Amino acid sequence: MPVITEIADLKRLYRRRVPKMFYDYCESGSWTEQTFRENCSDFSKLYLRQRVAMDMTGRSTKSRMIGQDVAMPVALAPVGMTGMQHADGEILAARAAARFGVPYCLSTMSICSIEDVAENTDKPFWMQVYTLKDDDYMKRLFDRAKAAKCSAAVITVDLQILGQRHKDLKNGLSAPPKLTPKSVANMMTKVPWGLEMLQTKRRFFGNIVGHAKGVNDPSSLTTWTAQSFDQALDWDRIREFRRMWDGPLIIKGIIDPRDALEACNVGADAIVVSNHGGRQLDGALSSIRALAPIMDAVGDRIEVHLDSGVRSGQDVLKAVAMGAKGCWIGRAYIYGLGAMGEAGVTRALEVIHKELDTSMALCGRTQLDTVDRDILMIPKGFSGDWED
Repeated sequence: MPVITEIADLKRLYRRRVPKMFYDYCESGSWTEQTFRENCSDFSKLYLRQRVAMDMTGRSTKSRMIGQDVAMPVALAPVGMTGMQHADGEILAARAAARFGVPYCLSTMSICSIEDVAENTDKPFWMQVYTLKDDDYMKRLFDRAKAAKCSAAVITVDLQILGQRHKDLKNGLSAPPKLTPKSVANMMTKVPWGLEMLQTKRRFFGNIVGHAKGVNDPSSLTTWTAQSFDQALDWDRIREFRRMWDGPLIIKGIIDPRDALEACNVGADAIVVSNHGGRQLDGALSSIRALAPIMDAVGDRIEVHLDSGVRSGQDVLKAVAMGAKGCWIGRAYIYGLGAMGEAGVTRALEVIHKELDTSMALCGRTQLDTVDRDILMIPKGFSGDWED
């Protein structure tokens, strides 16, 4: 096994192993990719305050997210088509997360179905759902999640209309991949990936094909998807979803304090400050810049998590210091999955955990619940001072 000391090591291996269309699907944003880049770069503008001659023994990164004990305040975010990054990818990622002691969230647009993941793992996972117009499908999706003993539902609210991602359009992204001269030529250089994909039966969107009315093959899926996302979504519709699900509910895709307050009023247990990894509205604030105003707006009314741009344990520490109760990682674990399968996801979690533990200690803290803004040096105007 190669020496892996940082997430960037996994990313390099991932790029060599996975077909270009799926690498680009993960490693890109919408339009100019400004928000995609700043999600990461804005973390570097927050400086850590080192302390010395302080007892660093007895450290723990253990915490809780929506009442669930976690080994560190990190969850694996829902990523569409994870099973195209590595054969049976959702199952492998869920297993790695369960073994490490952090939550895994399955995407509606997964390759492995809810039932597949439940049958092949031994711990509950979270289920992400999109805001679709098809009431029958939505009700049955929530019912399927209940039957699979999913421990939380996550409603993604920032995908009423799809942001344009240039690379996906140019690559002809699809699952399974369309066989064109260009895609075949690229896949011929990814032999281990191809051999693994040939050995699995899971190559379509397992939560949709055979479950949504009229969707029995990839061609009918394209039509259904184009017609199903609800551009008329409002908070009353989200209240309807709340009534469909009686367990813990998380609303993902909040980037404005006004929307955070609305989420408090619909009965959600937590929100995720997220701009969809920079894949929706390009030019929006990075999630870490948006976090403080949202914390100021909601106070302790609701649990707040952060997603988008988290690539290290230091990023997790900075988000927690700014008030988040947890961080969601997407690309960081996908790099590991694509590079090395289940072992790669585990390695990504180990890297982040070590960085979190060491950085917390060097900031003079031994328990996560004592981490606050005092460990940070925050530039003036980092989260505000905008003209109305």
